[in-house]
Amino acid sequence: MTSDTVTLFTDRPGFTPLWRDALERHGFSVKVHSSDEVGTFALRNHAVVFDAATPAFDDDELLTVVGFARAAGGFPIVHAERAVEDVVEEICLGQVCRSSEDVERVAGAIARRLDPDRSRRFEFVTVSPSGDVLAILGDGHATLLKRPVTELDDKSDVLTIELSDDASSVTLELDSKVRFELHAAAFSVGERTTTVDIPIDGTRLGARLRQLRLEAGLTQAELAKRTGIHRPNIARVEAGRHTPSLETLARLASAIGVPTTRVLSED
Repeated sequence: MTSDTVTLFTDRPGFTPLWRDALERHGFSVKVHSSDEVGTFALRNHAVVFDAATPAFDDDELLTVVGFARAAGGFPIVHAERAVEDVVEEICLGQVCRSSEDVERVAGAIARRLDPDRSRRFEFVTVSPSGDVLAILGDGHATLLKRPVTELDDKSDVLTIELSDDASSVTLELDSKVRFELHAAAFSVGERTTTVDIPIDGTRLGARLRQLRLEAGLTQAELAKRTGIHRPNIARVEAGRHTPSLETLARLASAIGVPTTRVLSED
């Protein structure tokens, strides 16, 4: 369940009204806590805003609390009108507020980020430069669909692409007058459509998972802590001795910070 409350961590009384007004316009309630209370809350699926001007949040402490929030499954945001380390930007997925004028934009980003259905809606569908179909979901995950996309796809030119009113599906019409639908839920993390031909090879998948984990700077122990999957089981997957279910693979991919399709792909 995604929280509809955003927590502000600040020791400055004047910090709260600016964020409270913006967040309430997007339907959130607001709680305010001091810098020394960061470790006392369950943060999974919860957005938290850290006031970088709080005296307790020097560079090291800011990195610590932001990393803690992300590792705990939360969505950290930093309000910093000063320079912060690049890694802080990366942990926050770019959600660093630089000025009071930027608060409204970031508040809107929180609403989109915490929308539980965003991975089941298309944000954009088009023909890619390679001629295949590019589908971008509301959570930012992108999938390149090799043609033919379905059994109905005769690979003729795509004439029109029409999103449904709720963006949960898209209809493609080809030059041959063939029409077919794609559904966003089939491409969300943890689910897979039969129209995407991705063979699951345990040895290759394990090597790919290890590569992505290392690129993310995570140890097996850290990945185990994020997912709740025992480290020896992760080791077995990476060694190619066990092929995980798609649900387990989705948990691992999400903890690493990549879409499931990236683990399954060669790119």
